[in-house]
Amino acid sequence: MIEDWDEYGFDTRAVRAGQHRTAEGEHGEPIFTTSSFVYRSAAEAAARFAGSEPGNVYSRFTNPTVRTFEERLAALEGGERCVATSSGMAAILSTCMALLRAGDHIVASRGLFGATVSLFDNYLARFGVATSYVPLTDLAAWEAAIRPETKLLFLETPSNPRMEVADIAAISALAHARGCLLVVDNCFCTPALQRPLALGADIVVHSATKYIDGQGRTLGGAVVGREQELAQVFGFLRTAGPTLSPFNAWVMLKGLETLGLRMRAHSENALELARWLTAQPGVGHVNYPGLPTHPQHALAARQQRSFGGVLSFEMTGGREAAWRLIDATRLLSITANLGDAKSTITHPATTTHGRLPPEKRAEAGIIDGLIRISVGLEDIEDIKADLARGFG
Repeated sequence: MIEDWDEYGFDTRAVRAGQHRTAEGEHGEPIFTTSSFVYRSAAEAAARFAGSEPGNVYSRFTNPTVRTFEERLAALEGGERCVATSSGMAAILSTCMALLRAGDHIVASRGLFGATVSLFDNYLARFGVATSYVPLTDLAAWEAAIRPETKLLFLETPSNPRMEVADIAAISALAHARGCLLVVDNCFCTPALQRPLALGADIVVHSATKYIDGQGRTLGGAVVGREQELAQVFGFLRTAGPTLSPFNAWVMLKGLETLGLRMRAHSENALELARWLTAQPGVGHVNYPGLPTHPQHALAARQQRSFGGVLSFEMTGGREAAWRLIDATRLLSITANLGDAKSTITHPATTTHGRLPPEKRAEAGIIDGLIRISVGLEDIEDIKADLARGFG
């Protein structure tokens, strides 16, 4: 059994890392659909529960299928440990609950996923954790917002849905100079395109529901980082229970096997579509880091292996024009999910960010004419033709 995967390429790790074959010698990873485990003696049970002996205890926090997924994703992100969760939001919640306490402070980027903002403002705030928001790309604003009680800096890059790109290395340097941890939501890029830990981030969170699964089949999340912080996240998970099911872990293991291939294909399709959109009538601006006109294009080219599969664009006719274009599509799925083999289209101001107050949406640049597309794996000419119905 291979213990050190660092010498292997990304695609090899995505297919092989973390697998522990049973005595049956199975080629594919099994699904351990059991709630509990049987011990050979009372002494062994006591040692497992005490943590003095490794092994499975209860599938809420120790399951072989989930462990395989965790070890594989940790190998891909370059982290010491991964803790899998029931969803991406559960990953963010578990991180905050494990590492923060009343009186602590978060500095977060504007333009976060709407549910993340809701978690920070409506729930963490009830327990005495305050959050300040700053423009993602303004390093001076990040530095100025850090207080003595600041514990976490939190960002998405690229951001949802404006596709702004943060300088991870620069923001991590700011965080560490002031004794803070940097948490990066790597959902849009995945480790196939970006490895925040290698750029100085302390923790990476994922909605594995998106590209890691890749086919819109199931829900899951993950937290990846150093053992020091992840042991605390695991402690919260063991107690509170927002854990990944064995079946969902197995589905996502299958997703990881093709992650590199899919992210390359998503990126190719998205770049082609972004170029095409810039020439369409009624389109005011296209947000995609792969375009030379994007303000952080050079940073994205340096920090990412490619530019990803999500883009957004503004319709000059506002919400009426945006809804008309969305409703004219026949092939694209009108849904707020992303990272699927099937292309999806949504109106962020009334879906993913619809619960935000108008002033929060305005700060994040989520205007009424904005449309987000997660570009799938269909033939790119068919995607263009479907959208062309709305431009006609």
